[in-house]
Amino acid sequence: MTKDDLIAFEDEMTLLFEQGHIKAPLHLAGGNEDILIDLFKEINPKNDWVLVGWRSHFHCLLKGVPADQVRHAICQGHSISLAFPHYKVLCSGIVGGIAPIGVGIAAGLKRTGQPGKVWVFVGDMTSYSGIFSESTRYAIRHNLPIEFVIEDNGLSVCTDTEASWGTEVHRKNIIRRYSYKMTRPHVGIGKHIAF
Repeated sequence: MTKDDLIAFEDEMTLLFEQGHIKAPLHLAGGNEDILIDLFKEINPKNDWVLVGWRSHFHCLLKGVPADQVRHAICQGHSISLAFPHYKVLCSGIVGGIAPIGVGIAAGLKRTGQPGKVWVFVGDMTSYSGIFSESTRYAIRHNLPIEFVIEDNGLSVCTDTEASWGTEVHRKNIIRRYSYKMTRPHVGIGKHIAF
């Protein structure tokens, strides 16, 4: 696919969303078309796996999933959780959730001797998460066939990533612990109510 093809696809999804044909959250991409097109030249379309967070339309299309299948899945409400195992593409709307899945697939490839590599794409905010740190450390320690790609747009959803998370947050002692007795129920108001 070309840059124009990718942009046209997202324009179409925008229109479908505006017309009410997509009745679920829609996460559009834009501005990283050229970088992704170049990066996907390194990805083996047959043997490599591509795992992405919730902004994954471009990745699916560049991996070779036909546009009509991606469109159908998005219209069914799966924009943030696209899954095309036949094409070795998995996505997740859970922040960082795709990282350990990628590690598991990479471990399976290594243990069974199958060809291929796993590519895990995450945003800059996700790269600050604990699950991302644990996944990368495990992958390095076990020399897994995996590559993590941080797609840094400088935003944690709609806020500045650095202002929100800081650059040294992982090095500071920011955890404080105290004990207390709960005076209210963990869930609800403590009474059963029939609606």
